[in-house]
Amino acid sequence: MRATAEAHPDREAFVDGDHRLTFGSWDRAADGLAATMAEAGVGRGDVVCLMLPSSADYAVCYQAAMRLGAITSGVNPRLGPGEVASIISRTRPKLTVVPPDREPPHGAGRTIRRDELHDACRRDPIRRRPRIDGSEAVAIVWTSGTTGEPKGAVFGHANLEAVAHGAGDLSRPGDRRLSPLPFAHVGYMTKPWDELLNVITTVIVPSPWKAGEALRLIEAEAVTVAQGVPTQWALMLADPRFDATDVSSLRVAGTGASTVPPELVKEMRRRLGCPVVVAYASTEAAITTRSRVGDADEVVSATVGGASEGVEIEVVDDDGHPTARGDVGRVRCRSAAVMRGYWGDPARTEQVLDADGWLTTGDLGRLDEAGNLLLAGRRSEMYIRGGYNVYPAEVEAVLDAHPGVDKVAVVGVPDPVLGQIGAAYVVPTAGPAGRQPDLDDLRAWCTQQLADYKAPDRLVLLTELPLTSMLKVDKQALAAGAATEPARPSSASSGPRSRPAGSS
Repeated sequence: MRATAEAHPDREAFVDGDHRLTFGSWDRAADGLAATMAEAGVGRGDVVCLMLPSSADYAVCYQAAMRLGAITSGVNPRLGPGEVASIISRTRPKLTVVPPDREPPHGAGRTIRRDELHDACRRDPIRRRPRIDGSEAVAIVWTSGTTGEPKGAVFGHANLEAVAHGAGDLSRPGDRRLSPLPFAHVGYMTKPWDELLNVITTVIVPSPWKAGEALRLIEAEAVTVAQGVPTQWALMLADPRFDATDVSSLRVAGTGASTVPPELVKEMRRRLGCPVVVAYASTEAAITTRSRVGDADEVVSATVGGASEGVEIEVVDDDGHPTARGDVGRVRCRSAAVMRGYWGDPARTEQVLDADGWLTTGDLGRLDEAGNLLLAGRRSEMYIRGGYNVYPAEVEAVLDAHPGVDKVAVVGVPDPVLGQIGAAYVVPTAGPAGRQPDLDDLRAWCTQQLADYKAPDRLVLLTELPLTSMLKVDKQALAAGAATEPARPSSASSGPRSRPAGSS
């Protein structure tokens, strides 16, 4: 950080609305804030939680904690109270940075409000910094498990360095890169080495993300690398302002995080006039595979490319033996970028990460003759709504507690814009005390405890749920029935719908 700030002090590091933060100012602000954090008792190995949206302030806080040897835990602003409480209770942060209008959660430790950061960053720098070992933990990136409890993937400095070296076509010195996802996401939390090594300017799309604003920033900020999940790209290409937007600055466009329809890749390449890179990874892996600039159309549109630099991938059967080339199996990867383990959860770590460093991703896929990976779907029932993973068991547990719900099953169903949405199949409570629930009611109920994107978008009322011969809910039958229903229009945002998708 210091070397980059001294070599390029006036180069923009972040464009955050009207605020432009240079590398020199970023370094100086982090020094001042580190002094404030140290005064609050933050030191090596302590956790600092950031309950902030994507912003230059977030980046300053991350660097300030990093130079004290502390571990930064980002908390996505869209998480529900229960999810936030779970993260706070398990990390027991020494300090939490919170928005000015939000009360700190119980157990947050010392707090700094965002409107206090400006003065804190102007303090005299800390006099002595600890010497940091590359193997030390520096970040916790949270994901959800099938039980609904967030899991924290832990990364060290060496992991972040490996991510930078594996970025390939998506990073070049001096790039101006559009950042559309929450900074608490693995896509930002593992990128500091990459930002500094390549002196990259990060152009932040304000939250909530809107297609028109993303397009405006591409033109106004001469963005060279535009990123987005498939939903976001579909919305940008469909936006009436697209044809009037100058996208000639783009060097490459990146997408991934969920299944990318081949038609979308082809339309992106045609209308953007630049190469498209499709990448695949998980929170735990940080980087796994990606296509390359110059790959044939069929590689970019039908696969997620080959292993990224420094990454090994393989497809294995349920016993862990490699499958024959072309056969579907479980996708595994190994690299220096793979997480160190789950925070405070060695049992779950052992389930996905073996002693030889191989990470089992939970996805199914096959390798073609050229070594490109073709994904075949998820082993679990998880679905991806607009780039966000949603686990039905988590949503079902919340809906089951609703007084108007007797039985419930949630499945992911196709959606033309968001990729997938959640459909809740509900058997209402019987008797005079029962009140037939509606979609608005169930969505409001969910968002009291969960992130808003986890609330169901469709409600189907049934007299009984279909069962298998083993007396389990037959979700395949529900999903098959949903697939025969006509597609419903989606809202023009990757956030929650402005209107329900419909009920029957």
